[in-house]
Amino acid sequence: MAVTIERIATECAGELHLRQGSPDLEVSHIAINGADARPDGLFAAVAGTRSHGAKFAGSSQAAAIVTDKPGYEILKTAGETRPVIVFDDLRAHLGAVSALVCGNPSACMTVIGITGTSGKTTTSYMMEAGLAAAGATVGLIGTTGTRIAGKKVPTSLTTPEAPTLQELFLTMRDAGVTHVVMEVSSHAIALGRVGGVDFDIALFTNLSQDHLDFHPTMEDYFHTKAKLFVPGSPLRAKKSIICVDDKWGVDLTRLAGPAATTVSTKGAPANFMATDIETEPDGTSQFTVAYKGKKQRVTLHIPGVFNVANASLAIAAAAFTDLDVRTFIAGLANIQVPGRMEKIDNDKGVLAVVDYAHKPAALEAAIKAVRDEVEGRVIAVFGAGGDRDHGKRPIMGSAAVAGADVVIITDDNPRSEDPATIRKAIEDGAKEFVVSHPSRRSVEICNVGDRGQAIALAVNKSQAGDAIIVAGKGHEQGQLVGGEMRDFDDRIELRRALAADTGAQES
Repeated sequence: MAVTIERIATECAGELHLRQGSPDLEVSHIAINGADARPDGLFAAVAGTRSHGAKFAGSSQAAAIVTDKPGYEILKTAGETRPVIVFDDLRAHLGAVSALVCGNPSACMTVIGITGTSGKTTTSYMMEAGLAAAGATVGLIGTTGTRIAGKKVPTSLTTPEAPTLQELFLTMRDAGVTHVVMEVSSHAIALGRVGGVDFDIALFTNLSQDHLDFHPTMEDYFHTKAKLFVPGSPLRAKKSIICVDDKWGVDLTRLAGPAATTVSTKGAPANFMATDIETEPDGTSQFTVAYKGKKQRVTLHIPGVFNVANASLAIAAAAFTDLDVRTFIAGLANIQVPGRMEKIDNDKGVLAVVDYAHKPAALEAAIKAVRDEVEGRVIAVFGAGGDRDHGKRPIMGSAAVAGADVVIITDDNPRSEDPATIRKAIEDGAKEFVVSHPSRRSVEICNVGDRGQAIALAVNKSQAGDAIIVAGKGHEQGQLVGGEMRDFDDRIELRRALAADTGAQES
């Protein structure tokens, strides 16, 4: 499909500037990276944190350029002669431009957007597995990457930039995808990455402190995510499904209006209610979901009662598709989400789990999840990322000592910060909590910078019947220290430490 630059300017409220060429020039591609722009396409020259994309237009093969007013001044100074479409706020319009260029492919599929602080990835995997079991051809977009009908497609962001996202939708549509499941981060909403997406269903998991390096307040964070649900928002999905297990979900339901569907796992009245929740020593959960006068028994092999909420949201979404819900539920039975409460098998008799929890509420929930599964001690290994929300570090320390018996503070992705400074902030929070809560004074607190050594120490301190949870990095396969990305995978390190420890005991 091709569209004229005049139509783009008219329909998306931009100003078309021509030094050469015709308003009837047609384009059929759009790219945010100048090197990726094709001769039949548009180059989206956006303002970056360090430089403006317009400075790289000269090396682009694009037939025309879209940019903002500062970008247009850069282009004029450089003597640019190609057609330019100018917007006051390019990011606010880039999604609509991208969708128009690509033929609005998201309108041809059922698009399910998942937002919230925790649980987005797990819920997306549940949606993918259930939908596929029920006969759908599924596209998945999220933190762990992109898949089309189960095959991986390389991407770099949880929610790609608008041009990349719309091109991805086009690829999915042409591949026969019927349902797209995508994580929608607050960054993606605020930066216009999901503009132009035709959302059929939006799911809200929960909200807790995170990304306050990007959002000035929790209220701003909340209202950014709320744009997928509230009347009058151009992003509002046709159907809203909201978990009301926390106050933010309750508040969002009020904003979304009476048409919103609610999900509850803690006894609050809701359209979909999870009841009769049972957990087994191996982490398996069973529960009943009641909705529309029906009851379905559900089995999950992922530890954590919070995953009951994730599964209930997924089931609620399935109920608003034309697929068989019973078959969808059967597809949930054996999923394993990379780095999300991922169990590491071992011969030592400990419950060993790797999880992506990297914010206070998620860490607290993950520790509680393994606590509920074992009779022994809980040993937690975690850190906090550098160049991110500083305020959550002492809170994470508090959350850890509130639930674990041994807390090992280590490096996460320190990035450009001093790792010891990050660890100290966490440790200070942990110690302050212990001082004010005498019942927790028996908690052992260790500070070990080397993450591999910290994991080995956790294994060394454990015995049969204990639980080890290594939190913060989950599926990640690298550790960012300074400007260097070092190979590191919590799952590999924990598996190696468990095997070495078991071998030492046997010899």
